[in-house]
Amino acid sequence: MMDIKEILRMLPHRYPFVLVDKITHVDPPAPGSWVGRKLEAIKNVTINENFFQGHFPENPVMPGVLIIESMAQASAICGYREELNDGLSQEVFIAGVDNARFRKPVVPGDQLKIKVEVTKDRGTILAFHCEAFVRDELVAEADLLAKAFPRKARK
Repeated sequence: MMDIKEILRMLPHRYPFVLVDKITHVDPPAPGSWVGRKLEAIKNVTINENFFQGHFPENPVMPGVLIIESMAQASAICGYREELNDGLSQEVFIAGVDNARFRKPVVPGDQLKIKVEVTKDRGTILAFHCEAFVRDELVAEADLLAKAFPRKARK
């Protein structure tokens, strides 16, 4: 499990754009590759989110693009590699979204459970399959492609 302090150490995002609240489970990668590495994350959706002021005030719904961003942030944590060489770690940036589907609206009070699995590992190019659930019901899914860049490790 990882709390918000650990998440902030791994992600470059800050308020109001941190869209992962907690990591509840991480499976280690296969030896020699990150394919098969899995992660589960939580995003608590509250009426205090700034995007609800405009999307939509009379019937607030979490924008699909922010659900994808939540998945991307969880994927970045799943693909995070610490201490590669010379004290560098790896920062992961989204490079593509495929097969995105939104099945049910996500509203204030929902807890988004995000499941991520690394499906391809080409060193600095990673592919992820992501699913988002509310109360064990699939609400969204997507395949994400990401590019990893070295950066100095955060304390």
